[in-house]
Amino acid sequence: MRSKPGLGITAYFIVSLLAITYFAFSAIRGDLGVIERLTVAAEIEELEEERDQMQAQIAALKNKTYRLSDKFLDLDLLDERARDVLGYLRADDLMLK
Repeated sequence: MRSKPGLGITAYFIVSLLAITYFAFSAIRGDLGVIERLTVAAEIEELEEERDQMQAQIAALKNKTYRLSDKFLDLDLLDERARDVLGYLRADDLMLK
């Protein structure tokens, strides 16, 4: 006759099942899990887009700064900035409210 499995084998299977469950959970939801990696990848893409937008803004501001520098003076840009900041108008300008 066969006897019932002992307490040792039952405990071994329970511990094994718990270990498998723990490692599966860690692989999916842990600090280095699949979901965390997807979240980090999405955040990286978002930050790269923001970086590209900021680089474009910096390039535009560098261009304006150069055009207003002593080396190269763009009179149209200077006139535009003076009108915008100081509120100047020429005699032949029309002002609409």
